[in-house]
Amino acid sequence: MEVDNNTAKEEAADYLRSLLNRNLCITTTDSRMFRGQFKCTDPGSNIVLVHTYEYRQPSMQKRALEAANASEAGSIKLDMTARYLGLVVVPGEHVVKIEVEEFASQMKKGGGQNVAVV
Repeated sequence: MEVDNNTAKEEAADYLRSLLNRNLCITTTDSRMFRGQFKCTDPGSNIVLVHTYEYRQPSMQKRALEAANASEAGSIKLDMTARYLGLVVVPGEHVVKIEVEEFASQMKKGGGQNVAVV
């Protein structure tokens, strides 16, 4: 059992190493998204990203205003607000979803842009 546990830890560490310098999109418990380049993590599952942008959902006021203005159109398009943050630490306890951004040039098989959910 000790060997299986060590093998699992080695595989997990190898996988994390494979993500180094890759672009990740992290969604947090408050619905924010952080898109940046993965640099490191720690035992507390905190994630360090560089060249990071933060994306926020539109406020309820903006949603209501757009809904009132576009009642005839039947559909509403709202843009997320974005800002550049640079270097960030995303606390592991607030991470809901992690996506790895891959492009055709980074993939071994297939083509097109793909996002893998971790």
